[in-house]
Amino acid sequence: MDRVGIAFIGTGSIADYHLAGLNAVPRAELRAVVGRDAAKAASLAARHGVAAASTDLAATLARKDIAAVVIATPDDTHEAIAAQAAAAGKAILLQKPMATDATACRRILANTAAAGVDLQVSFMHRYFEEFLRARELVAAGAIGTVTSLRLRNATPGPDWADWFFKSARVGGGVVLQLGVHGIDLILQLCGPVARVSATTATLRPERVLADGRRVRVENPDSAWAVYTTASGVVASHEMSMIEAKGCDRFRLEIYGSEGTIWLRSEHGPLALWRAGTKTWETPVLPTPPFGQRQHRRWIDALLGDAPPEATARDALAGIEIAEAIARSQARGGQHVPVEAA
Repeated sequence: MDRVGIAFIGTGSIADYHLAGLNAVPRAELRAVVGRDAAKAASLAARHGVAAASTDLAATLARKDIAAVVIATPDDTHEAIAAQAAAAGKAILLQKPMATDATACRRILANTAAAGVDLQVSFMHRYFEEFLRARELVAAGAIGTVTSLRLRNATPGPDWADWFFKSARVGGGVVLQLGVHGIDLILQLCGPVARVSATTATLRPERVLADGRRVRVENPDSAWAVYTTASGVVASHEMSMIEAKGCDRFRLEIYGSEGTIWLRSEHGPLALWRAGTKTWETPVLPTPPFGQRQHRRWIDALLGDAPPEATARDALAGIEIAEAIARSQARGGQHVPVEAA
């Protein structure tokens, strides 16, 4: 096999990112878009040059020319659709968060392992050029020993669907919808988180969607967490889905014994300050098509040209941290251990 036939499941806002990213990978071949709404599926497929659009998931999964699927549906549907895809023998790229709780994540891991299919979870931020360079600099000791991090994940929040604000569907609110991206970056840089102290809040109890509907917000739209990693690094993490302006997905500050790295700051995408220097360094970064690097890495692994990544295990670790945030909030912000499987 020199190309991977792919079906994309879902028609939400993240679809354009994945479909454009896959179209930028020569060995990925998009063959179908599947959605509950036939018109939306057809429009999405046409926009990205995909030949087939369908509302029949079972029929699509039965196709022999499709080896892998991207599942980008609402969070509380991930487990059931992943189970169907695994039973059909398809490799899976599952949109974050992996599931609504750690127990469901573990079931997904068990089901895909039993079926013998590859499972990955999509964390787009870890593939951004500025983060990849920062991780290389940290690993090379460019700023000495990392002692602390400061991270802010913030957006205005989704205004295109009401399910984001329903506690029965996204109980963790901003932590599951946005914070897991930041948690993943911290895990990539500093390793496992041992304990958490956190506060969450719903600061905007009503939202007006793009179509004019007013919805009651049932889950947290803001959160503040302090993590202590197993290696002793302390990280502060702010999360907001009500920020009108100020942060482009994330801002990350990495402080070491011999320097500082800032990402997405007033100094640009990446800035490095080293002890003994007088100015910030601002390296020029590559500018590949948006999403290409992540999807090329997935396809390379499926074709045997790179080892599979551990994104599913990382996703479970992130959900365990999200659950520790909820436990800490319930206990008045007390430090609580992260309860891993």
